Amino acid sequence: MNGTMSINKQGHLEIGGCDVVELAQKYGTPLYIFDEETVINNAKAYLAGLAELENYEVIYASKAFLTLGMCKLIEALGLSIDVVSGGELYVALQAGFPVNRIYFHGNNKSISELQMAIDVGVGRIVVDNFYELETLAEIAANKRRQVNILLRLNPGVEADTHSYIQTGQPDSKFGFSIGNGDAERSVDLADGFEYINLKGIHCHIGSQIFDISSYKVAINVMMDFILNYKSKGITLSELNLGGGLGIRYTKADQPVPIPEFTKFLVSSVKEAAEQRNLEIPRIMIEPGRSIVGEAGTTVYQIGAIKDIPGIRTYASVDGGMTDNPRVALYQAQYHGIVANKADQPAEKTYTIAGKCCESSDKLIENIELPQLEPGDLLAVLSTGAYNYSMASNYNSLPRPAIVTVYRGESKLMVERETYADLIRLHRIPKRWQAGI
Repeated sequence: MNGTMSINKQGHLEIGGCDVVELAQKYGTPLYIFDEETVINNAKAYLAGLAELENYEVIYASKAFLTLGMCKLIEALGLSIDVVSGGELYVALQAGFPVNRIYFHGNNKSISELQMAIDVGVGRIVVDNFYELETLAEIAANKRRQVNILLRLNPGVEADTHSYIQTGQPDSKFGFSIGNGDAERSVDLADGFEYINLKGIHCHIGSQIFDISSYKVAINVMMDFILNYKSKGITLSELNLGGGLGIRYTKADQPVPIPEFTKFLVSSVKEAAEQRNLEIPRIMIEPGRSIVGEAGTTVYQIGAIKDIPGIRTYASVDGGMTDNPRVALYQAQYHGIVANKADQPAEKTYTIAGKCCESSDKLIENIELPQLEPGDLLAVLSTGAYNYSMASNYNSLPRPAIVTVYRGESKLMVERETYADLIRLHRIPKRWQAGI
């Protein structure tokens, strides 16, 4: 079980001191449940782990899970935040997040997004390519506004993870490659622009990483780069190492604990700096999934059960790929607990199917569970990252509500969408209203 999960006297699953059966009755299903205490503990672990460094920053990667409430929680915990679009920036601003602690990422920021970032004065814009760098310099010059940037570099490190979430290998849409000279050219170009303040460099080698040795390789590559420019009289005083630490989705996953990970990063940075006779730059990391992933649980109600003798038994739920597209996208694996039978032994193997009109809409294949009946509640674990953020209205299904739980109390974080919400922005062209 994850976080603050337990089984109560009624045999029901509890999260954050709240009975999941009661939560489903009160808020309906599908329902995202967000365990606040797990987020708090994970954030504090990152801050404590980097405290050995004199100058550091923990930046929450908001693409994992972003709401107005999440922004306020992250601010209260003392973390900064990164955004990857004008929309995410807007959410952070509407939540009143301190603008100087916002980092703006993205491989194809639009002109309007760059203008917005400059106008509000975000802390750093992480520049991803030459087009963006030149466009940003032009906008900054026209506005006569100094802009602080990091350059996203591609260190050529291939992390051991799914190919769809590798980002540091040579063949990537992200960043300036160190191996072909683009990274060097980007620094030289940025250094020549009057209104561009090059503060440092950034890298991100991938997501859901269990073998953290890849980070040490990336650190050495980036520190070599900093040393090279020190000899040229250019100081790169900030080093952002990205995020990517893996979490537990199933029993087979063995993630590195946050304290162990941060200890490894700190020692690797110190060693790399000492070997090169460099001052340790300001070190930033950008955890997202490892802060919120295991804090999330999605609760579904079991509906139709279809037994195909000799093949499999399907148990369908009232959600699916609309609230969790990760299984269909890159074969993500999950574990589940029958919330109203959490104390009962597994008796049968099921494939959990979603309700979308797609054969690929399966949430979990071949999971051992107690005997299922229509109306049972299935809690799918570790759905806090990239579930709500990637949710859709396919088949015109409303997005679920989100409730946060903390020490026996539950509070609504995001209301459930209604059918009316689905057509709120629809318009019927006038000439169609009376037929064509």
